[in-house]
Amino acid sequence: MDSARSSPDPRYLAGTDQVLIKLLIAGPFAVGKTTLIRAISEIAPLHTEEVMTQAGALVDRLAGVKDKTTTTVAIDFGRLTLPNELVLYLFGTPGQRRFRLLWEDIAQGAVGALVMVDTRRLEESFEVMDLIEEAGLRYAVAVNPFPEAPTYDADTLRDHLDLHPGTPLVLCDARSRGQSLDALIALVEHVIAHMPMEPA
Repeated sequence: MDSARSSPDPRYLAGTDQVLIKLLIAGPFAVGKTTLIRAISEIAPLHTEEVMTQAGALVDRLAGVKDKTTTTVAIDFGRLTLPNELVLYLFGTPGQRRFRLLWEDIAQGAVGALVMVDTRRLEESFEVMDLIEEAGLRYAVAVNPFPEAPTYDADTLRDHLDLHPGTPLVLCDARSRGQSLDALIALVEHVIAHMPMEPA
């Protein structure tokens, strides 16, 4: 079930009207987080991808992603400016359990997360969603439609992922700038809708 930090705190860039919002792009190993940031970032994105080794094959589950040859070992980073001077800082997080301490550091200061899921491996999303809920972050879920992956209707996906009725659920091909933008807008609207109102 989706939960919320008591008072999300977007930062204002001194001397400008820009509002800076830190968001996580999260999900299990090989779900498309790096691809989404590459597709959407208005700057050259920062990546910390490394070639997978035989040692990593012992701990990373490659079922359904046997052609995967690289993995993020720290973060991906990109930036996107939306209308009304809203600037999104996008932090892609590692998807493997062994990076949990790093994940917790990256999550500091974030106000929301886009959780990417693969319908071939839905159960692998649970741990990531648990981390996000423990951090008190609002989130949206983006289903990345891989070739030959099974398709489910929204109600079935919501039931399987145990989503709160208010949690946005969108279809998002991570290679598509337009669909990635739509997914991020759904997340930002969800986060903003649950921010406490400032006193007049």
